[in-house]
Amino acid sequence: MDNLSDALEKLKLASTDSATDSVESCLDCLLKALANNNTEASVKIQEMGILPLLPTLLNPQSSSTPKVANIIAEVAKNEFMRSPCVEAGLIPPLTQLLNSTDQEVLLQTGRALGNICYDSHEGRSAVDLAGGAQIVAEHIKSLYQNTEPENEKLLTVFCGMLMNYSNDNDSLQAQLINMGVIPTLVKLLGIHSHNTALTEMCLIAFGNLAELESSKEQFASTNIAEELVRLFQKQTEHEKKEMIFEVLAPLAENDVIKLQLVEAGLVECLLEVVAHTVDGVREEDIAQLKTASDLMVLLLLGDESMQKLFEGGKGSVFQRVLSWIPSHNHQLQLAGALAIANFARNDGNCIHMVDTGIVQKLLELLDRHVEEGNVTVQHAALSALRNLAIPVVNKSKMLSAGVADMVLKFLQSEMPPVQFKLLGTLRMLIDTQAEAADQLGTNGKLVERLVEWCEAKDHAGVMGESNRLLSALIRHSKSKEVVRTVIQGGGVKHLVTMATSEHMIMQNEALVALGLIAALDLVAAEKDFVAANLVSVLHKLLSDERSAPEIKYNSMILICAVMGSEPLHKEVQSLAFIDVVSKLRAHENKTVSHQASLTEQRLTAQS
Repeated sequence: MDNLSDALEKLKLASTDSATDSVESCLDCLLKALANNNTEASVKIQEMGILPLLPTLLNPQSSSTPKVANIIAEVAKNEFMRSPCVEAGLIPPLTQLLNSTDQEVLLQTGRALGNICYDSHEGRSAVDLAGGAQIVAEHIKSLYQNTEPENEKLLTVFCGMLMNYSNDNDSLQAQLINMGVIPTLVKLLGIHSHNTALTEMCLIAFGNLAELESSKEQFASTNIAEELVRLFQKQTEHEKKEMIFEVLAPLAENDVIKLQLVEAGLVECLLEVVAHTVDGVREEDIAQLKTASDLMVLLLLGDESMQKLFEGGKGSVFQRVLSWIPSHNHQLQLAGALAIANFARNDGNCIHMVDTGIVQKLLELLDRHVEEGNVTVQHAALSALRNLAIPVVNKSKMLSAGVADMVLKFLQSEMPPVQFKLLGTLRMLIDTQAEAADQLGTNGKLVERLVEWCEAKDHAGVMGESNRLLSALIRHSKSKEVVRTVIQGGGVKHLVTMATSEHMIMQNEALVALGLIAALDLVAAEKDFVAANLVSVLHKLLSDERSAPEIKYNSMILICAVMGSEPLHKEVQSLAFIDVVSKLRAHENKTVSHQASLTEQRLTAQS
């Protein structure tokens, strides 16, 4: 350290009279000290005020310039030195050096700027202000085809510099995308795939940029899918595969790239990873299995990529995914069920899958998880069943297979995602199925749980689905027994509240259900209708100009239906419904205006 102090003192003197030889030996001493103990040497350089002397030594013509840039690169490895480097005014002269033609100058300058930018807001801002990234991007564009080792080293440093410059900074990432670095980096990856260090830098840079939505279009116009899949096929190390996965995941969110990845053969790679790691107990096997199967599910979210892999239900990929469902591995069960839910996004696929026995596989999976209770698997299997139940022809087949009975086993679940999916599945199943709606609607335990969930204010989705299922049980069964069960369970007030929903479809479903309650058992419902202020809710709906025609129509049907109850009749009279209804006779919708005339007659006759 004494030598270092001497060298720093000499450097102070030498920098003023620019005696080249003494400067060279001082710089060598500094580099040696930094190699020996970087942190200690950096503290000393800071304390002795050396940094502000360095800009004058960064002279493009001087032979010692690469050493000065190297010293800055070494010093800037320390987090505490990055802001001082910026404050000492090092960025503008370093950026100037990027215009040099000397390879060693470029290499050390790239390192220095890259290290100053690492995790440093000040560093990035200063490089941005000096226009450093633009020059580096131009260098990469002009050098990317050159495969000489020295050039590859320089490209690695430049890619690293851009990566540090833009990491975690959306606006700087957008700037690089606008400069057009993506197509260049993709070509570079193809040409230099043999160079591990350069490939890694490229992948990390892609990972940074791929998070930004604006990058996806540029990536889609390159052959990134082929390059990444080719690179993936060559990898044997877990870490390298993980790096590629980290780029693939954000890219695969784009539908165009999804299809490109499928066409480039990524799916086959993923299936291979799954086959190799499914029985693995090492942490890296478990991690790879999860990443590969998750990515597989992501690829199936694109309509075109999904149909390509379904191949009319004959696709080998589809068949492999089916085999995951009975697996002993939770991660694979989950991915298998999610994949089925994704394949079940059009009626043709759903009908084919139900006809080929997929429901039985899902029911067996759910049966295992009544006890094992893996929430993500429950949620995924219920999602798949819900989607499969959408086509009308599938409903009765699925009911006969015992889907409703299996779903009811999860009524006790305390997990909102599971509650939400089981409600959606039952609602899809009973749509147009009177017998099933009757059976479920007279199940006191189910209705009791629905009423409970209608109050789940913390979970709007569960609350909405419970209301909708309650209404659907009445609408599809049209059964007095179901109406009685709902009244006894305390469901009427929730249906009245549902009629005030901001979603028209829910308002309508509620009004139709309430109309059936009034028509099938007004006497039993009367008390609940009064307590829930049904009449004033209807008055509001009819007076509101924003109410849709079907809302107005069903509200008037309901008014007529409740006139048979004395207390409700009195409320109707006190709210002067005739005025509101007579205005609706001039409504542009013919059905509404016709019903308004009928309702007015009814109100007048009974006033």
